[in-house]
Amino acid sequence: MAAMSEAIVNVSQGDWKEFEHWLNGLRAQYGDKGLIFRGQGSSEWKLETTLERHSIKSISALEYYRLITARVGPAVETFTGIAVPEYDHDLREVFGKLDAVFEVDRFPSVPLYRYMVYLRHHSFPSPLLDWSASPYVAAFFAFRDENPMCERRSIYAYCELPTGIKGGAVGEPSIRTLGPYVRSHPRHFRQQSSYTVCESHDSTRGWIYDSHQSVFEKTRPGQDFLWRFDLLSNERTKVLKFLNDYNLNAFSLFDSEETLLETMWLREQVFRADGK
Repeated sequence: MAAMSEAIVNVSQGDWKEFEHWLNGLRAQYGDKGLIFRGQGSSEWKLETTLERHSIKSISALEYYRLITARVGPAVETFTGIAVPEYDHDLREVFGKLDAVFEVDRFPSVPLYRYMVYLRHHSFPSPLLDWSASPYVAAFFAFRDENPMCERRSIYAYCELPTGIKGGAVGEPSIRTLGPYVRSHPRHFRQQSSYTVCESHDSTRGWIYDSHQSVFEKTRPGQDFLWRFDLLSNERTKVLKFLNDYNLNAFSLFDSEETLLETMWLREQVFRADGK
């Protein structure tokens, strides 16, 4: 495993066998420190939330809260039966307070977090960056799409607090890990999900959802360790076939009719052809 770099992506590359060797080294050193993993279908992509991918570069936590509860919530609850938290006018003050992120029971509250997880798993633009406790789930998402123009795929590993201490000035861009222990959609558990959120504080707008990249581009000793391993795209069938042998595929991770058919196509056409 290459030497570690603090708060800056340390990039390694190789084939699947070398990836597993890299992974074993990482786990041996940081396995009890809360490692989480993320797969991306191109090594050229930044670590961006779906909000950022929809060109929403700056939205306050209060604005987003109002959007998903007061504006979007009635339709979601009507057609899905999902319990949507009522918009609470009293939270306006909480979302503006500099120390609000330390009020773990309110920012976000458990019901709001549960609802945000549901939205993230159903493609609604979200400030949550999704990760998995499983590097193999991350590998599936890295290789799921064909993406013929992509030369390499990436699997990231992140550890927020390898030394157990979080530093930095309150209010500057900072990443928080929001853990797996919340009742939510089955996909949350199927994918062994965890999430990170990056926030900064503005004296006028309160807490704002910020860019993870702004944190990773700074050196912060003892926190926010990030690694990346790149694999060639031409290993796609090999990797997906390996994962499928352990029943790790689109259907097992999403459980929908569409992903059943996606999985059957790979099993009956792509993997069989590759085995000839």
